[in-house]
Amino acid sequence: MNETEAFLVAVLPGYVAAELAIHNGDAAQRKALWSRTEPLTLFGAAVSGRGWGELEPTFDWLGRSFSDCTSYENELVAAEASGDLAYHVAIEHSSASMNGTPHTYALRVTTIFRREDGQWRIVHRHGDPYTADRTLEHALAGEQQT
Repeated sequence: MNETEAFLVAVLPGYVAAELAIHNGDAAQRKALWSRTEPLTLFGAAVSGRGWGELEPTFDWLGRSFSDCTSYENELVAAEASGDLAYHVAIEHSSASMNGTPHTYALRVTTIFRREDGQWRIVHRHGDPYTADRTLEHALAGEQQT
């Protein structure tokens, strides 16, 4: 098993469990995956923050906002681990209630991990809405090529 495969085996089960938990209203598992050592950054689809002082209340707010998760899939796009740094890029497909209203959505997510005392901890997450309909992107790409 190479370094990246070992990273994914160590991280993905807990990561997926934490995302399922937060989509069911429990932020504790997500918070447990995060480092407390600066720098820490979150560029979220709904809210962003820097440092644990901002991130912890943000995760608590997200936990209070979500409920009734009916599905969650982490579609791995890319990952790599080298030494004490690693990243994971995925499309996260979720169906859950937000403030009591059911929603189905997908996010493009990049998560950066740092190994601390032998454990992989999240130090950065960037998520933004994703749509499989890339018509606009393709149109813009074509425009740039002309």
